[in-house]
Amino acid sequence: MTSSPSPAAVKAYLLGLQSAIVAALEKLDGKPFALDAWERPEGGGGISRVIEEGHVLERGGVNFSHVTGASLPPSAAAGRPELGGRPWEAMGVSLVLHPRNPHAPTVHMNVRFFTTTAANGDPVWWFGGGMDLTPYYGDEDDARHFHQSCHDALNPFGAGLYPKFKQWCDEYFYLKHRHEARGIGGIFFDDVNDGGFEHCFAMMRSVGDSFVNAYLPILARRKDLEYGERERDFQSYRRGRYVEFNLVYDRGTLFGLQSGGRTEAILMSMPPLVKWRYDWHPEAGSPEARLTLDFLPHRDWLQA
Repeated sequence: MTSSPSPAAVKAYLLGLQSAIVAALEKLDGKPFALDAWERPEGGGGISRVIEEGHVLERGGVNFSHVTGASLPPSAAAGRPELGGRPWEAMGVSLVLHPRNPHAPTVHMNVRFFTTTAANGDPVWWFGGGMDLTPYYGDEDDARHFHQSCHDALNPFGAGLYPKFKQWCDEYFYLKHRHEARGIGGIFFDDVNDGGFEHCFAMMRSVGDSFVNAYLPILARRKDLEYGERERDFQSYRRGRYVEFNLVYDRGTLFGLQSGGRTEAILMSMPPLVKWRYDWHPEAGSPEARLTLDFLPHRDWLQA
């Protein structure tokens, strides 16, 4: 098998993945996703699939983008200064889902492909992606199921990938200014090209294809649980942490804004309702306190 990169094959897969995920979510929610096709003046464009005020999802987006540029932006060239200023091409599917029910966790997933050329004209490419879960009221069974799904997606490509990518996720989705994890993690990987294009592309497909089974059973179990104003209030407070991470640390958000992507599509990851309080802490022994004590500290969920 050839290891020459094939952006056309990646694009075809990503468009199919977006359609498959949206179809599964529409079946569960009962409300269709809106479609917004957009173009980028600097090159390329994308298709945003967005739901707001759904029956289950308060807000969510499943976005495909394929963008090109004449000069690599700072967020992408920071780790590879020799590629700064080179023409580039990037494509991916990125999703964030914010359910209405506070007992149902927020989820993020993306798979992406990036390619450019070295100064001598040789192709330079890599894959990235992952998924992570952000509960407001933690559940051990949910956490085990999500992490087991991540493990099973990666295991055919090497037994060491899941622990490596889990640790990477724990370290990446961490609010340093709070000394606190954003959620219970999952997997995260970037700059992956070991083993050649076909091998890495297969791994990325396995991650993307595993998302529906990793998340939808959790959402289906928890979407109809009873809740009240207290739970919604805590959900809005914890959603503030999500916003802080995306605006301060998230490389995908920074890349999208710096590369001239569609702002609405980039910021669809933001929850619709958020609250901040000054130095607030949940009552000791409460379900809200349990999130911080039992779920946000990094754990081996497969051994839980």
